[in-house]
Amino acid sequence: MIRNIIFDWSGTLVDDLPAVWKASNFVLSQAGKAEMSLDTFRAEFQLPFTTFYDKHTPEVPMPRLEGWFHEGFRREQHSVVALPHAQEFLHFCRARQVRTFLLSTVHPDYWAEQSSVTGFGSFIDLPYNGVWDKRQKIHEILTANNLNPDETLFIGDMEHDIDTARHGGIHSVAVLTGYNTLEQLRRAKPDLIVEHLGELRELMQQSEMQLKAPARRFEDLHPPVVTVGGLIFNDADEVLMVRTHKWSNLWGIPGGKIKWGESSEDALRRELKEETDLAVTGIQFMLVQDCIHSREFYRDAHFVLLNYTCQVVGDAQVTLNEEAQEFCWLKLEEVEQLPLNKPTQILIDAVRAKRDSMGR
Repeated sequence: MIRNIIFDWSGTLVDDLPAVWKASNFVLSQAGKAEMSLDTFRAEFQLPFTTFYDKHTPEVPMPRLEGWFHEGFRREQHSVVALPHAQEFLHFCRARQVRTFLLSTVHPDYWAEQSSVTGFGSFIDLPYNGVWDKRQKIHEILTANNLNPDETLFIGDMEHDIDTARHGGIHSVAVLTGYNTLEQLRRAKPDLIVEHLGELRELMQQSEMQLKAPARRFEDLHPPVVTVGGLIFNDADEVLMVRTHKWSNLWGIPGGKIKWGESSEDALRRELKEETDLAVTGIQFMLVQDCIHSREFYRDAHFVLLNYTCQVVGDAQVTLNEEAQEFCWLKLEEVEQLPLNKPTQILIDAVRAKRDSMGR
């Protein structure tokens, strides 16, 4: 049973990635280096962060690099916000009397301000911040607080967090809400990968604070899930594409699971509204797909995908919820330029073939 949880801060409880990215680009520009796109930065950034500097700015002394970073970050710190589901998870820990700790590289001054703004400081029993290499600190935390490794979990968003947990002989969970991609986290081999803390809370509730599910067959615990997805057209005959971390940062279409007692078209309207804030009309069934053991998805799953086309109603102003990170509108023939997940590629091919057969 999990009785102690050690949290990472950045990318696990708060979203400071945009601020750190901009501050790091300020460092690169001051050093005369090319700035990075957000995707490139996520792929390149690593902990300890001295490794990142050694690779990209080896000729600049560390004190100067740190000075530039703090100058840039102080201008961006106002943008740091709590991640979705983080507060609920902290309340969940308190209600179950789980001891909570913080192990983070975040500077103590930034921690003080961010923990005050989010209100998360009161949920952390003991913070260890400003730690450049967490692997050098983990045994001290376990010993000083008399933590049983079998009852202790480290939750983080980077390979370094998973390496730290392994170094301390404790359990590890990786979340997709932060810096590292699904591919990077899989490479680190945590005990579990979840989309966000909300999913972890549900799993731990179901398993009565056990990290691993009871010894039953995987297929009994995870039966096939029926989902709906919509290829949405706007008045300019463009389609909406979204990109999500849980599909290996590939592009796809919005959609989700059908609820008990809900028709597929009602589920489609609800999911599209929740994920994009768009209302749709002209719903037409396109095809059904099996999606079994896809490596593109962040966990092993068996989906039955019901795919539709539809038309946006009114102004096509998209507001994404936390499930997607980016969207774009493209002509159907331009979608091929994007790195698509396989089910979306199959749907696009089918829609284009149907249009070609109709002479459109």
